[in-house]
Amino acid sequence: MSVNAQEFGPRVQALLDQAAAAGDVPGVAVAIGDADGQIFEAAAGSRTAGGDQAMTPDTVVWIASMTKAVTGTAAMQQVERGALSLDGPAADVLPELGRVQVLDGFDEAGNPRLRAPQRPITLRHLLTHTSGFSYDFWNADVVRCQEVMGLPPVVSCQLAALDVPLMADPGTHWDYGVGIDFAGRMVEAVTGRRLGAYLAEEVLGPLGMTDTAFRIRDDMRARLAPIHARGADGGLTATDLEIPQEPEFEMGGGGLYGTVRDYLRFCRLFLNQGRADGGGQVLKPETVAQMSRNAMGDLRVRPLKAVLHDLTNDAEFFPGLPKSWGLSFMINEDDAPTGRPAGSLAWAGLANSYYWIDPKTGLAGVYATQILPFADVKSLPLYLAVEGAVYGR
Repeated sequence: MSVNAQEFGPRVQALLDQAAAAGDVPGVAVAIGDADGQIFEAAAGSRTAGGDQAMTPDTVVWIASMTKAVTGTAAMQQVERGALSLDGPAADVLPELGRVQVLDGFDEAGNPRLRAPQRPITLRHLLTHTSGFSYDFWNADVVRCQEVMGLPPVVSCQLAALDVPLMADPGTHWDYGVGIDFAGRMVEAVTGRRLGAYLAEEVLGPLGMTDTAFRIRDDMRARLAPIHARGADGGLTATDLEIPQEPEFEMGGGGLYGTVRDYLRFCRLFLNQGRADGGGQVLKPETVAQMSRNAMGDLRVRPLKAVLHDLTNDAEFFPGLPKSWGLSFMINEDDAPTGRPAGSLAWAGLANSYYWIDPKTGLAGVYATQILPFADVKSLPLYLAVEGAVYGR
């Protein structure tokens, strides 16, 4: 399939302009590329609703769970180097994972009943969300455990947030959760480096992603778009929500800030068999292939049913279409209604940022706004319309 930015570009820009003018989003930015480089970028609206600073492709946003694939890449580098095992017990590296127990209901006093898991957690489980860990956003039992056990939420970046029990035995269910935070801690354990320092040296730096980090530098803060909350009336209000800048642990599952331009460089890594633009090999071609195919067998991604409604709506990409999970990515098993082919890689961030990587056509796209709750009623359809426009739908 041949894709020409001159054909889809005006349509994408019009979609963004219309959404910003209508107040559907405060500001939005998009970057599209292929193996050779960025082929299109666009933005519309303001960084802050009602503000006078324009949203631009170099606007810094919280990319949230788009962090996961970056951390997964770091973990797979360590698998390549023999420091981590994909299928050995993760507790060999992080002993606390050998002490994790499975929730088996609650007793009459409301305390969690816990039991030992049926098998050890592996790095594969952590990267595919089949470890049994779950997020409070979409699991009421996690919220109940946090309340009873006095655990903070994961966005606090406190180590105690990772003490939540498993909601299922490893390898039995796809359940979206904190697994990749543990993968990031495994990288730290075997390298002796803080995750952010490792990423800067081994992933972000080689890819030229100079505007992506856990810590918001002063020059990044000058371009930062705040997270907005959508009220019951549909209006958007800027908030002061921010990931802790002095965290106990750097949240490999969701702590990075960055730009659509930067993240497109990361996506293009998977269109270039693991090579950075300068020719350096960030991942081996066989590792890219391994990360890009189903890594959880017959299990499938399930719809996410909202529990914390201020943070997320019910969420499912392409309802009814079967979706598996690779080593950090969701994979659509059939062609998507946007025109994106089967076998593409994709995921998102909580504040309504989204990306896709399409090895078949050789395209990748990144979209970002800053709105809660996730799967926003205006922003998610806009993203899908942008993707459809790129594919001529």
